[in-house]
Amino acid sequence: MSSTKNLLVELFVEELPPKALKKLGEAFGHGLLAGLRAQGLATDQSALNIFASPRRMGAHISHVAAVAADKAVSVKLMPVSVGLDTSGGATPALLKKLAAVGADASVLPQLKRQPDGKAEALFLDSLVPGVTLAAGLQTALDDALAKLPIPKLMQYQLADGWTSVHFVRPAHGLVALHGADVVPVAALGLQAGRQTRGHRFEATVDPVMLQDADHYEHQLAEQGAVIAGFEARRAEILRQLAAAASAEGLTPVDDTALLDEVTALVERPHVLVCRFEPEFLAVPPECLILTMKANQKYFPLLDATGRLTERFLVVSNIRPADASAVVQGNERVVRPRLADAKFFFDQDRKHTLASRVPGLAKVVYHGKLGTQGERTERVRSIALEIANRMGGATLAAMADRAAELAKGDLLTDMVGEFPELQGIMGGYYARHDGEPEAVAFAIEDHYKPRFAGDALPRNDAGLVVALADKLETLAGLFGIGQLPTGDKDPFALRRHALGVIRMLIERDLPLAVPVIVGLAFASFPSTHGQAQAELQHFLFDRLVGSLREQGYSAQEVDAVVALRPERWGDIAKRLAAVRAFAALPEAPSLAAANKRVGNILRKSDEVPNTPPDAALYAEPAETALAAALQAAAPGAEAAFAAGDYAASLQALAVLKAPVDAFFDAVMVNADDPALRRNRLALLKALHDAMNRVADLSRLAS
Repeated sequence: MSSTKNLLVELFVEELPPKALKKLGEAFGHGLLAGLRAQGLATDQSALNIFASPRRMGAHISHVAAVAADKAVSVKLMPVSVGLDTSGGATPALLKKLAAVGADASVLPQLKRQPDGKAEALFLDSLVPGVTLAAGLQTALDDALAKLPIPKLMQYQLADGWTSVHFVRPAHGLVALHGADVVPVAALGLQAGRQTRGHRFEATVDPVMLQDADHYEHQLAEQGAVIAGFEARRAEILRQLAAAASAEGLTPVDDTALLDEVTALVERPHVLVCRFEPEFLAVPPECLILTMKANQKYFPLLDATGRLTERFLVVSNIRPADASAVVQGNERVVRPRLADAKFFFDQDRKHTLASRVPGLAKVVYHGKLGTQGERTERVRSIALEIANRMGGATLAAMADRAAELAKGDLLTDMVGEFPELQGIMGGYYARHDGEPEAVAFAIEDHYKPRFAGDALPRNDAGLVVALADKLETLAGLFGIGQLPTGDKDPFALRRHALGVIRMLIERDLPLAVPVIVGLAFASFPSTHGQAQAELQHFLFDRLVGSLREQGYSAQEVDAVVALRPERWGDIAKRLAAVRAFAALPEAPSLAAANKRVGNILRKSDEVPNTPPDAALYAEPAETALAAALQAAAPGAEAAFAAGDYAASLQALAVLKAPVDAFFDAVMVNADDPALRRNRLALLKALHDAMNRVADLSRLAS
């Protein structure tokens, strides 16, 4: 490879979509590097630094060669029998093939004969000149642009007025510098140069003429007033947010998605403190926070107790000497938004949640599943059944009332404006209506967990309604065949399933999965599809994935889930017991024996359902195994009944020696039918005792 220099490529465009900027920048940089490496112009040592700002995507790549190293290649031509005649001369077919690869008969002495399957073939070795950077970068650039994850293409005309270009936003500049030298590449109707643009209003030099690849970031910051790197700009915003909040004795709302979006909106961040009228704090904080974040991209400030204050932070894209006009402008803009929220809140409270429930009968839930009113009644019926199993009449009454009112806030002005607040506003309005606090909490929490890592409902009524709500959704959509496929899950059924799993496990609910799935389907008319088996399989599949994500091994999870336990609250204890058992020295031998026993029983059609008869033991080894099992089983059973699964499994470790001796000395499939069935009965008793906690055969290697 020739001597290397650092390479800079920048595409200057109109404002990119903020939510896509980070991915676009990363894809552009990694695409360029991959393309250069594939052509031998960059190596594994080449470092990539990605730049992405509202109006640019760029990449700085170190150790890029001007010309790739020549490459030795061996081209297979054809079988010897086809390429050479009887005298060893080239056949017309060979001459034609040589011409196709740019050679002629003069290379005949250089051809090699090498085995190729059952015959010999002719090969031509040659040295292919390495690609130049201009050609290689053009290929890499074209490929990187073609593969960008563009959310929506735009069409625009070039300066000639005729040529149309399709890209995420109109592009106005292209920079390609190898060291200080311009690389003559083109893209999107632009020719590469060394000229770029800085901040629209605050650049001290315009355009910015770049010295070389390595001065790009520094020149943009000093002359262009732009922090080009996404991560550097993000870190600067975080620093300024923390400093401004600290000066007020407050803390900004933590929101990664908002921080990323704001980073994609500004080139030169400047954080300012703004205020709104304290009377707006009478509106629920969730409403104010959401309107400030979603509509204005502001960072609300919280006090030491986590309560919302009347102050908020704005990330401005300009740094005027006097920022008062910017502050006042933002305060003026946010005021009508907060006033709208206050108006919605005041108007909504003029009607009770209960008075809104009849209106749900006019709201379509799904074309095949009826209205929200019908759905509410299904959720109520499921919740009643679950509550009666969990806590009796008091819990049932609370859960039923919460389920009845839970969807009422869908008809409020606030939720109409901010759908993200459904459930949350229902809780506020329920309290205003004088409903019990437990009912208000249950209404507020019945969508939980809304996402991975979200908190579970706070009380039992909330758990009941949340379970009922998710089970109704799952049963309803499975019943009409709307199952998730591949990466498509438009109704978020995987999320609903994980919510059910988390509630069952983390709250150790006394509910059997087949029972609650049956309750969910029973809430629908008899004409509704009965996809209960499919839904149970789906839940088990989600369970396996969830447990694997928590760090349990495939063997551990398989051993526990293979038994298809109906109650999932003790699955964590079962997994811990399996892990402890697997660490015992006897575990590998017992797991292997368990697998062997399972195979024997599965293949036999004469396994009795009665205990083995001690009078039929013919070998000392089977007598010894029966005695050992009889001695160990009560302790294992008692530990299992007490929920001490680890002790239950460990009590069976003493069976290793008698089990090994049994298989060494005893022929299970004896000729005598009575002996054979008795030995199968003994193995069945052993198998039953060993697999109460988990299927130990799944631990066998």
